[in-house]
Amino acid sequence: MKILVTGGGTGGHIYPALSFVDYVKEIDPTAEFLYIGATRGLENKIVPPTGIPFKTLEIQGFKRKLSLDNVKTIQLFMKSYYAAKKIIKEFQPDVVIGTGGYVSGAVVFAASKLKIPTIIHEQNSVPGITNKFLTKYVDKIAIAFHDASQYFPAKKTVLVGNPRGQEVRNSQKSTILSSYDLNPAKKTVLVFGGSQGALKINQAIIDALPLFAQKEYQLLYASGERYYKEIEEKIGMSKDAFPNISIRPYIDQMAEVMANSDLLIGRAGATSIAEFTALGIPAILIPSPYVTNDHQTKNAQSLANAGAVKMIADHELNSQNLVEAVDSIMQDEALRSKMAKASKEQGISDASERLFRLVQEVIK
Repeated sequence: MKILVTGGGTGGHIYPALSFVDYVKEIDPTAEFLYIGATRGLENKIVPPTGIPFKTLEIQGFKRKLSLDNVKTIQLFMKSYYAAKKIIKEFQPDVVIGTGGYVSGAVVFAASKLKIPTIIHEQNSVPGITNKFLTKYVDKIAIAFHDASQYFPAKKTVLVGNPRGQEVRNSQKSTILSSYDLNPAKKTVLVFGGSQGALKINQAIIDALPLFAQKEYQLLYASGERYYKEIEEKIGMSKDAFPNISIRPYIDQMAEVMANSDLLIGRAGATSIAEFTALGIPAILIPSPYVTNDHQTKNAQSLANAGAVKMIADHELNSQNLVEAVDSIMQDEALRSKMAKASKEQGISDASERLFRLVQEVIK
């Protein structure tokens, strides 16, 4: 079996694709893969180290305002479309899977015109512009949130979940927190705002540190490189002042750390949601207001409606309401258990398996 995957721009498009590739490699070591990304996308840093054959296309997104750049965008799309056709003819895939981002638009569109079976995967509750465009051209549409089904034709749409969730579901309880100078036996709150950090979350955490330092639970905060130096300058990293708090620029072993945490605080990106729901962890989500179609708010609202998370709007977040929200969960064992159960129910632990069955269906 030969599978071409394409997606880029953000980790939310890239990591589900890589998780799916890893799954297929396990069940079919003879399978061949090719990944096509954008020349300037994040995938250039993430994909090559995996050893998956990797090619790039030059492409860019549309500007929301009228701009001459949009003329260039159309020109680059057509150029990438023809380049993708050439790559597809050379690789001869059995199926092409797009996970989002502008590059997947050109590649999946080219595959559909070449009569190659095609699937798109939508990670969010609200589809992005690329997947909206591709809807009428693809054979199947895989979604991670049931709410997304309203935007796609029912006969094409299948709920599969996010493959990233299946990858982390087997993470186990361990002593990993000791490597962050925390007590593995203590209840733990994990805070992160994504790889780059999040300004509003960072501000609220800094202001709340004296309050969190008085709690019986402990806190691990992945600030992102951008804000770590600011925190050092403002408060220092003294363990004497904050013995139950650990602040790091990033966390390498995120899945294992999640599995040893009791509550998560962060944005509402599709990848992190797939991870913590697969593990059945309650969360406080602060959706980013800077994303297309405000899809993070809709992601979070879907989970809030199910009782799995509490949501605080970015513009409303401050140290006081953050600490109050954390206390309401961490100091109420029954509520935390109820939220954990709801979180687990929202997770789909066999997403890669479901997506692979969809692949088998379209290539018959």
